[in-house]
Amino acid sequence: MHHLDLTVQDLARSAPFYDSVLGFMGYRRAKSGDGWIDWDLPTADGSDCSIAIRRAHRERAHDRYTTGLHHFAWAAASRNDVDRLYAHLQKLGVTILDAPADYPQYRAGYYAVFFADPDGLKLEFAYTPATPAD
Repeated sequence: MHHLDLTVQDLARSAPFYDSVLGFMGYRRAKSGDGWIDWDLPTADGSDCSIAIRRAHRERAHDRYTTGLHHFAWAAASRNDVDRLYAHLQKLGVTILDAPADYPQYRAGYYAVFFADPDGLKLEFAYTPATPAD
């Protein structure tokens, strides 16, 4: 992924949420402008992977079952990282959709927490162990 832009209803309400969650994952607030904020995560090749939030121009509640983004998932380095983010989210009072659990129906060893941003966008932090080479 090179970058992802998400639209939010209230930039001031969403910014602290994304500062905290993205900061936990290693992103750092890089720049902002009128109606947008960008966080960057350095990559191995020296480039950045960025996530931005942008102020919505029209009010509409998010519905992941209509056309658009259903949910977004980040890769965790370990099950412990999933549990640590879950504890962090609880301290923040974030809406937890599904507490950390195993999801063998997705892949062997799949372990994830599902949560919502202030606008109800479904987010996920998932760990999947490396698959042994055949």
